[in-house]
Amino acid sequence: MPSTLFILNDAPYGSERAYNALRLAAAIAGKDDQQVRMFLMGDSVGCAKSGQKVPEGYYNVQVMLGKIVRKGEVLLCGTCMDARGMQAEEVMEGALRGTMAQLTDWTIGSDKVLVF
Repeated sequence: MPSTLFILNDAPYGSERAYNALRLAAAIAGKDDQQVRMFLMGDSVGCAKSGQKVPEGYYNVQVMLGKIVRKGEVLLCGTCMDARGMQAEEVMEGALRGTMAQLTDWTIGSDKVLVF
């Protein structure tokens, strides 16, 4: 099965990089014959913070990421979580703390790698 790895670096809000990455990842994950993986690094670990509340009518990155979690795999850089004081209990269900070794394996095993 063809696989696509998304590596996100930007914060969930403030720019539209995470938003656009999640839109594309969800579209690919919606295809039956595609595998999608997402690795959140740097400020993008905030995308997986549970309990996000945004103004009415504004996109919610946590909800969007939930679509990826259900159809694929999502890891957060553990070092990046630590640097931001983010605890595992704060992470949405289905997203997991990851390592550079896991990102390395995912990168080597992916057909496509997209960096946002």
